[in-house]
Amino acid sequence: MTILLVEDDRALARSIMEYLELEELTCDYADNGVGAIELTKSQHYQVIVLDINLPRLDGFSVCEQLRKSGNDTPIIMLTAKDRLEDKLTGFNAGTDDYLVKPFAMKELVARIKALSGRRSNQVKKLSVGELELDLSSKQAKRGETTIELSPTGFKILELLMRASPDAVSKETIVQEIWGDQALDSNNLKVHIHKLRKDIDSACEPAFIVTIKSVGYAIREPHAD
Repeated sequence: MTILLVEDDRALARSIMEYLELEELTCDYADNGVGAIELTKSQHYQVIVLDINLPRLDGFSVCEQLRKSGNDTPIIMLTAKDRLEDKLTGFNAGTDDYLVKPFAMKELVARIKALSGRRSNQVKKLSVGELELDLSSKQAKRGETTIELSPTGFKILELLMRASPDAVSKETIVQEIWGDQALDSNNLKVHIHKLRKDIDSACEPAFIVTIKSVGYAIREPHAD
């Protein structure tokens, strides 16, 4: 699971990231709102932990911009004061949960896992254009053609389709699918090649796109 932490208090951010690492959660970091928006354009996150009082762009504005752009990643907003006005503003902007500082790290992790699990369980079928992935049967369809997937191919396709149209970095795919297992550098390429063969070989144009210096994305052909 990859988390985006947006917090301008570097000491607090360091403590949070160290604790998340102990919980085997991958964490990216931004210390301002504009930087957070930019990271979400090139990376897919399971949960965003977002402070309210940020330089350049405050947390409310970040949340609002993400929702307007179609980004529905669960957001936990951090606030220094347990004020009803802040909570109402945040919920109206699209946040999913609130945590008041100071907080216990265990509670933060529990909320992260709860939000991520809740979002995953809500969706039974993913679709991008004519490409569909049934999360129950673990089968894919492109138009009327049923596609049989390997267990690893299914996991990679699910990750890419959940993030679509955003790209998912190679590092994130490896972490999400294989965790900390030692992995040959060509292993991911082999699985992507097989996935392309299954999904795109008999059809044009392709759904699976390589994003140079980033990773891979699933995008509806001609969607741009």
